[in-house]
Amino acid sequence: MVINMSEKLRVGILGGTGMVGQRFISLLENHPWFEVTTIAASPRSAGKTYEEAVGGRWKMDAPMPEAVKKIVVMNVNEVEQVAAEVDFVFSAVDMTKEEIKKIEEDYARTETPVVSNNSAHRWTPDVPMVVPEINPEHMDVIRYQRERLGTKRGFVAVKPNCSIQSYAPVLTAWKEFEPYEVVATTYQAISGAGKTFADWPEMEGNIIPYIGGEEEKSEREPLRIWGHIDEEKKAIVPAESPVITCQCIRVPVLNGHTAAVFVKFRKKPTKEQLTEALTKFSGAPQQLGLPSAPQQFIRYCEEENRPQVALDVMYENGMGVSVGRLREDTVYDWKFVGLSHNTVRGAAGGAVLCAELLKAQGYITKK
Repeated sequence: MVINMSEKLRVGILGGTGMVGQRFISLLENHPWFEVTTIAASPRSAGKTYEEAVGGRWKMDAPMPEAVKKIVVMNVNEVEQVAAEVDFVFSAVDMTKEEIKKIEEDYARTETPVVSNNSAHRWTPDVPMVVPEINPEHMDVIRYQRERLGTKRGFVAVKPNCSIQSYAPVLTAWKEFEPYEVVATTYQAISGAGKTFADWPEMEGNIIPYIGGEEEKSEREPLRIWGHIDEEKKAIVPAESPVITCQCIRVPVLNGHTAAVFVKFRKKPTKEQLTEALTKFSGAPQQLGLPSAPQQFIRYCEEENRPQVALDVMYENGMGVSVGRLREDTVYDWKFVGLSHNTVRGAAGGAVLCAELLKAQGYITKK
C-alpha cells in the first residue's frame, strides 16, 4: 500500500522530548503512512523549537531527523490546540498515572485517537492492550469505549509492558501445547528507565534486583493479552492461565530485555515441535504487510551462546524476538532464553505497529 505525501496521517507526539518520545520521532522518520507534524511536551519546553527543547539530551544513536528540528513544541496541557493540528497522537507523557489517564481521555474526547506507550490505561476494561501479532481482535472493544467517552472517532489504545515481549509471544506460539505454569526472570536494560550510562553511571558494572511495579506487570499483563471481549461487560476479561511468577532485574545493558523462562505444559511437546511453532508463528501484521512488521516475528537461534544483546537486539530492526537455549528441564518441562528490544518492540515500535494495525482496521483515519 503506497500512500503519497499529501495523504499521510498527521501525527502528534505527546511527551516528545523524553527517551520514548525521541524513539517515536526516530522510528517515524520517512514512515510511509505517518508524518510527525506536532510535538507537545511540558510547559517548560513549550514555545522552543524541538532542537532547543531537547538540547544535549538526544539519546538515540541516529541523529535527530532534520524534519523535526524546527517544529515549535506545544504545551501538552493545551489539549484542544494540539488536537486541532493532528489526525492522531502517540502518548509518551511523563506524569502521574491519574494525570496520564485524564489527559489521554481528554485527547480522545476531542475525537483524536491516542496510541499510548504508558501503563496508566492498561487495566481500563474497555481499552485494548495489544501486541498486534497476538490479539488484534481486542481492538473491537473500542466501540464500547467510544460509547463510554461519547466519541465517534476518539479512543485510547495501549501496548503492554516492555518486559513481557521476550516471552509472551513465545508462550502464545506454544498455546496448542497448553502451558500452565511459568517462571520468568527478566534482565532489563537501563533505557527502560529512560536512562543512558551517562545519566546513570552507578549502573556500570552493577545489577539492581528491583524495578518498581515491574514484576506485577510481567505476571499479569500477558493474561490480559490472552483474554477475550465480554460483550455483556463491554470489557476485556483476562485469561486465567498460565500462572506466571516473575523476577525483574536491572542489568548494565543499554538496550534489550532478556528473559530466562521455565515452562510446564499439559501436553508434552518435543523440541522440534516447539521450535517449529516459534518459526511458523505470525499474525495480522505479517498478513496485512504493515510497514513496521517484522517478516519473521520470532526466530530460533541454534547456537548455544545466543541470543546475545550485542548480536541480536536489532533483529528485524528491533521488532523481532530472538529465542535460544531451549532445553528440557529437571523440574519444569522446558526452559529457554528470549530477547527483545525494549524501546523498539517493547515501547515506541510496538505502539507504531499498533497504530498501523488501527489504520488498517479503519479505526484511525484522516480528520
